Amino acid sequence: AEAGVTFYDTADVYGDGRSEQIVGRFLADHADDGGAGFTAVTKMGRRMDQVPANYVMTNFRAWLDRSRRNLGVDTIDLVQLHCPPSEVIDDDATYDALDELVTDGVIAAYGVSVETCAQALSAIRRPGVQSVQIILNAFRLKPLDEVLPAAAAADVAIIARVPLASGLLSGRYDDSTVFAAADHRTYNRDGSAFDVGETFSGVDYRTGIAAAAEFTALVRSTLGPDVTPAQAAIAWCWQQPGVTTVIPGARSTAQASANAAAGLVGPLPDAFLDGVRAIYDRDLREAIHPRW
Repeated sequence: AEAGVTFYDTADVYGDGRSEQIVGRFLADHADDGGAGFTAVTKMGRRMDQVPANYVMTNFRAWLDRSRRNLGVDTIDLVQLHCPPSEVIDDDATYDALDELVTDGVIAAYGVSVETCAQALSAIRRPGVQSVQIILNAFRLKPLDEVLPAAAAADVAIIARVPLASGLLSGRYDDSTVFAAADHRTYNRDGSAFDVGETFSGVDYRTGIAAAAEFTALVRSTLGPDVTPAQAAIAWCWQQPGVTTVIPGARSTAQASANAAAGLVGPLPDAFLDGVRAIYDRDLREAIHPRW
């Protein structure tokens, strides 16, 4: 917040509501200054099995009542369906229910967090959808082809998540890096827990660290020593036409401050942009592009 960040994305399952409560306390602490222009958004739909039958108004209201209590608000700024099945995204009844919740003042707006470009395009076609959250980073370029142009044409916000490809683009990992057993970068590399595209953006780890080394070298040669690979990766995201905001995660105050500083990076030179595309086309496109 001190660095100028105003958009905070959470979800009802993060810490089983604890994340929402922390954000709620933060909002309450700034209530006297009119909220300081902060936007707090949450996600719903993963407190039960992700099957179409669970995406109904009764559950929507129960989930949102809990989130409103956690956040300490009467009306949630924006709620996003949390990577629901494609059948839910394609169903008219989903949006009828969400429209009713807007009318009732439970939420001010709604969007969809998605796994694939096809899901994003389906959501963008719905007139009530205000945002689409999608994985977008220097190792996941497919959204540039159709999703970002379609969102811009429909005036739908794009929230870019996983901008660092689960940390690969920070350039800090190598063959010897060990992640904790409870870290999805350990237990979900095969996609057994959830969509494998959420872990290292679906990139095979060994392939990813090799591509990340190329990315780091590209940053050094085109941007110089004052921009870290992580900041370059985040800047690449927010500078894409059609992107509204980027939501990197952070495990410390120092990381949060460094992430925020990526917003100060000037226009990226063509040599860097062309280099990102070259790494993707050469090392990643064949395995990544057809899947998401």
